[in-house]
Amino acid sequence: MSAPMHQTPPWSPSTWTAVASLAFGSLALVSSELLPMGLLTPLARDIGVSEGAAGQAVTLTAIFAGIAAPTIALLIGRTDRKLIMLALCLLVTASNVAAAFAWTYWALLGARILLGIAIGGFFALAGATVARIVSMDGFGRGMSIVFLGVSAATVAAPPLGALITEAYGWRAAFLAAAGFGLVALALQAVWLPRVPAGGATSLAALFGLTARVDVRVGLVAALVIVGGHFAGFTFIRPYLETGTQLGAGEIAAVLFAYGLASLVGNAVAGPLADRSLRSGFALTGLVLGAAALGLAALGGSLAPALLFSALWGLGFGAAPVMIQTWMGRSAPDQLEGVGGLFLAALQFAIALGAIGGGVAVDHYGPTVPLGITAACGLTAAVLIAGRSSPGTPRDDALAAAR
Repeated sequence: MSAPMHQTPPWSPSTWTAVASLAFGSLALVSSELLPMGLLTPLARDIGVSEGAAGQAVTLTAIFAGIAAPTIALLIGRTDRKLIMLALCLLVTASNVAAAFAWTYWALLGARILLGIAIGGFFALAGATVARIVSMDGFGRGMSIVFLGVSAATVAAPPLGALITEAYGWRAAFLAAAGFGLVALALQAVWLPRVPAGGATSLAALFGLTARVDVRVGLVAALVIVGGHFAGFTFIRPYLETGTQLGAGEIAAVLFAYGLASLVGNAVAGPLADRSLRSGFALTGLVLGAAALGLAALGGSLAPALLFSALWGLGFGAAPVMIQTWMGRSAPDQLEGVGGLFLAALQFAIALGAIGGGVAVDHYGPTVPLGITAACGLTAAVLIAGRSSPGTPRDDALAAAR
């Protein structure tokens, strides 16, 4: 059975502003990560590489984020987490300035490595930081607000980057992203309280987390849901162009419906996770799987394509919050370590899903990746539905970690 619902105490204004500062940090980080998607052509032309090579700036960022996430948790000891967050905001600003003034391909990749380290560190520590600000009873809602920045960046960063590039050049787009980093730094300096470490994470403790059944279930569910999503969604445009034969404007409408629904999914995920984590998590996989299946089977015209892409966004928009809440409740005494494992699994799943979807679309056509997404979503739903929620959220476990 799912854990019983706990009444979350009202948040004070200082709690809201502290969590909001973290949300703006996630907005700055993910906007920077996705920015090249909107300016690949002029960037590649300017530094003298192919668009495919320039696109590896995004891949390299994800790889180093996955490496940095568990590593930073091991290295920072008992340093005040506020200081670490401020340092990471400085790092994202520096990486964007370096990218703006990169005159060679290798200089650009070096700048993106710095960004990957910042992303890995931020999201490895975000869960523990939120838990110490809002308590575990409000953990789902807190993470929902933090991930709202991720959802907003996913929707807005590529088109905004394209608009800035069109008006002022791609280097100006990176400088604008650097400005976002400075704003996040200022907000966290003012609004984020001191966040004492919950205890240093050791290598033995990090590996010990994988011995916990609920942690393993969460990691497998993350790999299946996120990998399945990227296997299908990475190649949704070829499907819409060939399977449904939609025009460019109609495809843009379908993608907009997905993006808007993902914001809604993110917003409702937090309260749902706090109320009934198992049911909400299983429902996330079910909606994702059903949406991909419906799009593959019935998305032959604009109306069903809009409907099923919106359902897809609703399901996947909720997924990061559900996964992070599950992982946090599975190891409330090791929130930073489990946060690092979560992000490493997330980045691995993104790469694995995109590769698997690419093989499928090349050999079997653009409908098969949607089938992979459907199978993965439904598998995750069954996996989570067969488990109990990983414990009732209790502050005594959090207190023991302080």
